[in-house]
Amino acid sequence: MVSVFLVLTLGYFSGIFDFLELKTYDFRVRLFASSKTTSDDIYVVLLDQPSIDWAAQERGWSWPWPRQAYAEMINYMNIAGASAVAFDVIFSEPSVYGSEDDAAFINADRDFGRTAHTVFFSSRWGSTKSWPPELNTKTFNLTNFDSVISGYNLLNSVENAEKKTIGAQFPIPGLLTTAGSIGNVTSLIESDGIVRRARLFTLFDGKAVPGLSAASLLVAGSDTDISYDQKDRSIRWGEYTIPAGKNGGSLLRFKGGDLDKYWPYSASKILQSAEAYARGEEPVLPPEEFTGKFVFFGLYAAGLFDICTTPISSTYPGMGVHITMLDNILKNDFIRESPSSLAPLMSFLAIAIMVILVLYSSHITITVAGSVALIAIITGIGFLAYYLGYWITIVFPLSGAIFAFLAASIYKYATEGSQKRFIKSAFSRYLSPSVIEQIIVDPSKLNLGGEKREMTAIFTDIQRFSSISEALQNEYADEGPKVLVDLLNLYLTEMSNIVLDNGGTIDKFEGDAIIAFFGAPIWTDQHAILACRSAIRMKKRELELREDIMKSEGAFYTALSKLIADKVIRPERPLYTRIGINTGDMVVGNMGTPNKMDYTIMGNAVNLAARLEGVNKQYDTSGILISEYTRAKIGDAFALRGLSRVRVVGVNTPLRLYEILDLREDAAPAMLDMLGFWEKAFDAYERQDFTGALDLFKSIYRENDQDRVAKLYLDRCEKYASTPPSPEKWDNGVDNLTEK
Repeated sequence: MVSVFLVLTLGYFSGIFDFLELKTYDFRVRLFASSKTTSDDIYVVLLDQPSIDWAAQERGWSWPWPRQAYAEMINYMNIAGASAVAFDVIFSEPSVYGSEDDAAFINADRDFGRTAHTVFFSSRWGSTKSWPPELNTKTFNLTNFDSVISGYNLLNSVENAEKKTIGAQFPIPGLLTTAGSIGNVTSLIESDGIVRRARLFTLFDGKAVPGLSAASLLVAGSDTDISYDQKDRSIRWGEYTIPAGKNGGSLLRFKGGDLDKYWPYSASKILQSAEAYARGEEPVLPPEEFTGKFVFFGLYAAGLFDICTTPISSTYPGMGVHITMLDNILKNDFIRESPSSLAPLMSFLAIAIMVILVLYSSHITITVAGSVALIAIITGIGFLAYYLGYWITIVFPLSGAIFAFLAASIYKYATEGSQKRFIKSAFSRYLSPSVIEQIIVDPSKLNLGGEKREMTAIFTDIQRFSSISEALQNEYADEGPKVLVDLLNLYLTEMSNIVLDNGGTIDKFEGDAIIAFFGAPIWTDQHAILACRSAIRMKKRELELREDIMKSEGAFYTALSKLIADKVIRPERPLYTRIGINTGDMVVGNMGTPNKMDYTIMGNAVNLAARLEGVNKQYDTSGILISEYTRAKIGDAFALRGLSRVRVVGVNTPLRLYEILDLREDAAPAMLDMLGFWEKAFDAYERQDFTGALDLFKSIYRENDQDRVAKLYLDRCEKYASTPPSPEKWDNGVDNLTEK
């Protein structure tokens, strides 16, 4: 993470993200260009093609127009009481119509007194190298600009500046003496050729020459004193605050791809209105329309006006940059640059969050969704910030997020590859593939050390399997061993698959016995239910296996038929499993030696499950016994019946036994009816009402003479009814078991 951040930070300060960042900035400019309103105090007068056509037809003027035309417009703005008129035209040559034509313009200019004329600075063009002595227009008085003043020097952005000087193109001498102010129109072009900023002023011959927009404010009465606030990186000018960044430029908030939002009027309409007003007629544009307004005049006919490339258009009118600058000043809605430390901070946070998402998230969906959300948030912050007036760098943080994702993913793939292989190798023998995949996705679910937790253990054993094994090996030597191995493999495969399918863990196989547990390595509070569900499925699958292995054309039929004939196994039970289940606190973990280790369980609760498997034989159950501890965890999901409380070998505390018969949802109506009788019969039995219990147990047994448990209690009741047990013998109905 740190390496990615340091590399990207070095790249950020070396400028490798600048190009992409500028492009994303330009997109933001275009996206929000129409979201902000323009100042109502700015009007635009355009010398457009309709104006040229009108003048040729009505006035007989060819191009260029006589300066009398501009004099008429200034006089009309004087009548209107406009705050300022700014000409985005350099009248640097005398009029082709003669000196009288120039004089008319100069006199109108003098009478109005609030005209901002244009000067153009260049290191290539401009014959004037110093400030004209006759030019006494307003320039800025600077305070606290020492630390940034070099940014306002035009040579700052010129190659081989030491070999060049700045020249200027000023208006003709007469206009120099009558102009209210002189405004610079030299664009601040960035390295990619796009104009995004404008300077409030430019240094020339020791003068802080205002831009055309600032010149309009100066002639309208604004003060010439400005100061620089280094902490805020902005210029304080009376009531205005102008942010100043790179090379003294202020980031402009452009508000459209043309000048239509600034109340544009054709110059012909102004001239027509002036004529009508002079004749006492109603003008097309009444003078009061321009009262108190800042008026910009510029050329707008094809081939006449200068264009520049801005974020919103590659053919943007150059005059629009100065209009936008004035609009931003009046509306105080410049785009302000964020502190240089914000981008590295955002990038560091983005890298940290992305690394956490990739390395520590347990689900790929969360990782992907979180990564997409992070990128969307960074992008959204950048766009929202622009709308609110701030340029926040987003390419650097986005790059940090993307590279962090790639680096963390590669690292995770490299490190988790070995971890996944270890997990699959270590647990594939006793966990289902789905459980292994859960652990791989979220290894935190796996605790490889020993720990104590509540779980449910299950022990299974095949009835008389030792006798089956001995008979097959000794008496049927030719085919017996193969039949034994194949039969055992078939049985263990089918039974263990059921355990795994229910989320259990195979502890070990001991001959024909299966030891399994539920609740580890992945915890579930359903461990008891899953164990009991597995037991029922195992017994049902056992019935299906009996039919398969006893088919006459099957591989096991001959050998098993001999075992039945020799009375080694019962014909109705060629394969019969007894299952013991107990729930309680157990120790689970990897145990053994560094070279040989098993994931296993230990504890008294485990031993009790093993004891219950053997108790099935003593009660002659249908195959599944659970403890009262398991019964308390499974609710009413199963059809079961209570048996006696017992003391098993090694456990002194009596506990209630329960025989599980089926899932309650799958139980036949006859079974559910029987369970109702059973509760009454067993209640009578434990109250020592042996006669009443006898009748009920007989009724149950008559309905199903294969119910060996009912037969067991029926026999007990017959015995106790004729010879009641002594209190010591009865022992509150507790059976003391002497066999494991």
